[in-house]
Amino acid sequence: MPRPRSFDEKQVLGAVREQFWDAGYTATSLDDLMRVSGLGKGSLYAAFGGKHQLFLRALHSYTEDMHAVLRAALTDAPRAVDALRALLAAPLDDPDDPGARRGCLLARSASELGNVDPEVLDHAHRTYETTTVLIGDCVTRAQREGDVPAGTDPVALARALLAAQQGLLFMSRTGLDSATLTATAHSLADQLVPRRSHD
Repeated sequence: MPRPRSFDEKQVLGAVREQFWDAGYTATSLDDLMRVSGLGKGSLYAAFGGKHQLFLRALHSYTEDMHAVLRAALTDAPRAVDALRALLAAPLDDPDDPGARRGCLLARSASELGNVDPEVLDHAHRTYETTTVLIGDCVTRAQREGDVPAGTDPVALARALLAAQQGLLFMSRTGLDSATLTATAHSLADQLVPRRSHD
């Protein structure tokens, strides 16, 4: 009979996800994956099927977590417009934290591998489409609440907010100082989703 696994799969995926996030796919070696996971080569391959399959699993776990956090942030806010504005500032809540300077794992992966790995490109496309739908639903709620003009195209605004957020994350990786990043996020929010007149 096969021996039961003696490791926590979620913990292993979390560890290798951090490795890929820090170093990228190409620069991450099998030795790196063995070191951070605590697994030997045979166990790693038996459980996940190799570096590429492990990377895809880690990337999928990242986007699942990202969407869970986004859903909660967009739906739990008392008013949708505040959630939309916070969408731009959220990645910069603690811009001095080195982790905040890593940017988005999905965007980094698509940039590195999109031209050579159709699976990564397809996953990035589907993920951003789902993200757009989630943000668009929040725009629609903001319209119902009277904080976004009724004539606004929810999908178009959602894509603009997503593009602005991703741009801020990229700028954070360039070493732009925290004050400038925060000011830029507020400026984008004021232009894309102005504050309610009674604020």
